[in-house]
Amino acid sequence: MTDPTLVQQLDFLDEIDKLKSVVRSSYIVDGSRFENSAEHSWHLALYALILTPYAGRDVDIARAIQMLLLHDIVEIDVGDHPIDLPTDWQEVARQEKQAAKRILGLLPEAQQVSLASIWQEFERSETATAQFAKALDYCQPIIQTLHNARDIPDHVEIVKENLTKGRATCLPARLPEAYHFAASKLGWEHEVIDADFLERLAFLVEVDKLKTVTRATKLCDGSRRETSGEHSWHIALYAWLLAEHAHRPVDVFRVLQMLLIHDLVEIDVGDTPIHGSFDAKAIALKEARAADRIFGLLPQEQGETLRALWDEFEAAESDDAIYAKAVDRVQPLSSNLATGGFSWVEYKVTPEQLETRVGVKVAKGAPALWALLRQRIDAWYDKNAALFATDEA
Repeated sequence: MTDPTLVQQLDFLDEIDKLKSVVRSSYIVDGSRFENSAEHSWHLALYALILTPYAGRDVDIARAIQMLLLHDIVEIDVGDHPIDLPTDWQEVARQEKQAAKRILGLLPEAQQVSLASIWQEFERSETATAQFAKALDYCQPIIQTLHNARDIPDHVEIVKENLTKGRATCLPARLPEAYHFAASKLGWEHEVIDADFLERLAFLVEVDKLKTVTRATKLCDGSRRETSGEHSWHIALYAWLLAEHAHRPVDVFRVLQMLLIHDLVEIDVGDTPIHGSFDAKAIALKEARAADRIFGLLPQEQGETLRALWDEFEAAESDDAIYAKAVDRVQPLSSNLATGGFSWVEYKVTPEQLETRVGVKVAKGAPALWALLRQRIDAWYDKNAALFATDEA
């Protein structure tokens, strides 16, 4: 019997795929395009993890990460609003409340209440956790602008206005290291910036490149292939919301950390389509070298901690890693079901190959989830058998 709770959760996760199509007004660091709200949300969650030592004792980092993964989903209905344009912010707030009610309303009731509480806490910005999360939300576009490869003087002027008169005036109190860095880059100050903060910032700027890594999977609307940055955001939401279906109890916060960082090695190595042809040992060696370089950008203790977490994910032996690996396989399945089996057709994937390459891992980490998806996958293959017929002429 199909679990209606699981169906609701998967419907919600399909719906929020639309956040990948919401374009913001900030450029990604290489200046090639504007970022979207999904990859922005992933990047912010990673900001919270990396800048944990600067959060303050009253900040709940796990909840801050959840806030930042969730905070922009209302933009699916309302869109992004650049801070430099005349805007009726009260009307935007009203529309966002309606959007939150609709989108979160797709979930089972208990999760509706829980996620609404987190989203509302972020919006009110009254707790230390929400204020830290808000500070990161204001800080990240500033850092991207001041580190941008593109010459964007108009965006620099917006940064100056934001720091002196806008939302970012909170940074000296809430995240002074970020303010002093920005002020130094703008020539307003000449203070020596904390070396530990600069190392963490260099890492966060470097990993912006994950937004340029293209995957085989398409967005659910079929409009383009997704990036590894937005994929990392999406599977973090998958892991959070589907944790009750894990094979064994897991530490959701540890799983979220794994999934925020699991694809960073693709910055150096690129994405390796699971249904493609590749030398697994050679790829593993390249990814290990990439992990050495990328995590080596961080202060030693944090770099070693995250590298160990990445290794744990790759080994897929702990309960947390087994579940994280399962979730990493699930999101592309949902995308393929939504896009007419796009990558299955492209790579001529048989049901038997899908079972071996994907199903085994999903069933191991989330058996009920695989049981439901297998029903949907079997129905799709039955309906589309002609696409895989062998030409014997």
